[in-house]
Parts: sequence; structure tokens; C-alpha cells
Amino acid sequence: MTFYDRLQQETAAERNALLSVPIIGKALAGEVTLAQYIAFLTQAYHHVKHTSPLLMSCGGRVPESHEWIRVALAHYIEEEVGHQEWILNDIKACGGDAEAVRHGQPNMHTELMVAYAYDTIMRRNPCGFFGMVYVLEGTSIQLATNAAGVLQKSLSLPNSAFSYLSSHGSLDLEHVDFFQSVVNRLEDENDKQAVIHCARIFFQLYANIFRSID
Repeated sequence: MTFYDRLQQETAAERNALLSVPIIGKALAGEVTLAQYIAFLTQAYHHVKHTSPLLMSCGGRVPESHEWIRVALAHYIEEEVGHQEWILNDIKACGGDAEAVRHGQPNMHTELMVAYAYDTIMRRNPCGFFGMVYVLEGTSIQLATNAAGVLQKSLSLPNSAFSYLSSHGSLDLEHVDFFQSVVNRLEDENDKQAVIHCARIFFQLYANIFRSID
């Protein structure tokens, strides 16, 4: 069994708990309101804008023995830079106030998830941050593309309102392959445990963001 397979197995309960949050089922059934979709995009903006800084912080904190992780993160950063602007464009296309979102504050649950990510990197084991990557990338593959098509139809919105969701469904397929290649190289059991532990926590923190939107 690869470590990625082990990670999936040992976080299955938390992953299923996230996927059972009511608003996710509503989104896949086309029962989400425009206000809820904008609320989702708003919270997405406030955590996605931290993706590149978090990747940079993680790269700066891994030890010299993990130089290969630093190289991998440098490649990943190139893929992630600027994605928060896609979200603001989607908000505009929905008729929302993108600048108010840009200068606004996240809700408590989004702020806590971001804070836990920084805390993991700076105070605990920076490899644990891959638990967040696993949760966000894996969830978007399962939900983003399917939800985008259903919501576009039910809300009668243009393609320009779904650049974030539509792109991440396909883009993250490549990212998960890349993620597997990275975590499967981890050898130290402490690093592996850090990824598993943080993934469990991030599934719960991300689920709370969806609950707050509902």
C-alpha cells in the first residue's frame, strides 16, 4: 500500500462527514441560491489567497533533508499564483461586489482553517500542510466540475461565473497526481502521521465552512 492509499483509508470517516454536509448535497442537486453561491465564493477567496503564501512558508520550513519537497513546492506555486482573482471575477459575474469581498473579512471558520494551516507549518511539522492540500484538491475533484454544471443551469449564470469551479475540477486532477508523487516519497513516520493528522483536522475545518454558508 502506498502512503497515499493509506492516507485515503485513514481519513475516510472525516472525508465522508464533509461530503455529507447538507449544502453540498443541495449544490449537486441544483438547490443552492445565488446568495449561497456568492457566500461560497467569498469564503473561497479568503482561503485561496493564502495558498501561495502557505506553499512558500512550507518550502521555507522543511529541513535540508527534504530539499526535494522544496523543489516540488516551487513548481506547485507556479500553478496556484493568482487563482484568488478568478474567484473575484466569478463574484462580479454573479452580480456581487468583488471589491467588498477583497477588502472584507472571512468568517470565523475560514479564518480558523487558514490559521491552523500557518500554525502547522510554523509551529508543528511543515509536512502536515500536505493534509490541507489533500483535502482541498481532492474535494474539488469530487465536487467542483459536477456542481458547476448543475449550478450554472439552476441559477442561469454565464460561464464567466464559474471559472474557479470549472477550472479546478480538471486542473486538480493533475494536482492530485502530483500530490501523490510527493507524499509517496515521504519516509519518516512522523511526517506521515503529521499529514494524516492534519488531513483529519482540515476535513472538519472545511466542513465547518460549508456549514456556515448553509
